[in-house]
Amino acid sequence: MVIAVNVAEIPNAVGMIVSGAFTPEGVAGGALGALIVGFQRAAFSNEAGLGSAPIAHSAVKTKDPVTEGYVALLEPFIDTVIICTMTALAITMASTQFYATAREEAFLSGGSEVADGVTVTSDAFASVLPWFPWVLALAVVLFAVSTMITWGYYGQKAWSHLFGRSLLSERIYFTIYCAFAVIGSVLTLGAVVDFVDAVLFLLALFNIAGLYLLAPVVKREVRAFRAKLRSGEVRELEPSERA
Repeated sequence: MVIAVNVAEIPNAVGMIVSGAFTPEGVAGGALGALIVGFQRAAFSNEAGLGSAPIAHSAVKTKDPVTEGYVALLEPFIDTVIICTMTALAITMASTQFYATAREEAFLSGGSEVADGVTVTSDAFASVLPWFPWVLALAVVLFAVSTMITWGYYGQKAWSHLFGRSLLSERIYFTIYCAFAVIGSVLTLGAVVDFVDAVLFLLALFNIAGLYLLAPVVKREVRAFRAKLRSGEVRELEPSERA
C-alpha cells in the first residue's frame, strides 16, 4: 500500500539506497561493518545456512527429499529478497524526513542510537495507514511467540539426538529452555541480540562444515531426482499417503 501510494518515488528511493551504499564515505568507512551487520540480521531473518530449517523439513513425508530442498531454497528468497526489499522501499519512500530528524536529534543529544527497525517501519506505514501500528504490534507479538515455539521444537530435536528421548531428558530440556526465556525477558535488547548473534554464528560454523562434507551426497540426490523428472517417475503423494 505504501509503495502503491508513493509509486512515483520508487526511482528516487532506489537511487537513494544505491547512492548511499556506494558513497566514498560509506565504502571506505562502513563497508565491512555494514557487511557483518547485514549477515547478522539476514541470518536472524531467514536462518539461511544455520541448519535449523532442515529440522522442520525433515518432518515432512515425501518420497523425494530433494523436493524439500527446493522448497527450502525459496524461503530465503521470499523472506529477504522480496519482503525485506519491499519494506526497505516503503521505509525509504515514506519515512525519509522523520528518520533524518531522528538521526539529527540523536546526534545533537550526543547519542548514536536512532529509532529501531520496528519503530521506523511502523511510522513509515502509518503515513498511509494510520491504524497500521496496531497491526504491526500484533504481528511482532505473533512473530516473537512463534519464534519461541519454533526454536523450542528445534532445540528439543537437537537435545533428543544428543541425550536421548526419555521423559526425564525432555523435562530437563524444557526446564532449561523456559529458564532461558525468563532470563531473556529481563535482559536488555542489545544483550539478547548479541547473544543470539554469537549462537547463530556457532550454528552456521558447524552447519556449513557439514554442508561441505555432504555436498557429494546432495549432488548425487539432485542428479537422481532430475533423472526421475525426465523419465516421468516423480508423482505427488496421494492424500492417504500423506497422513
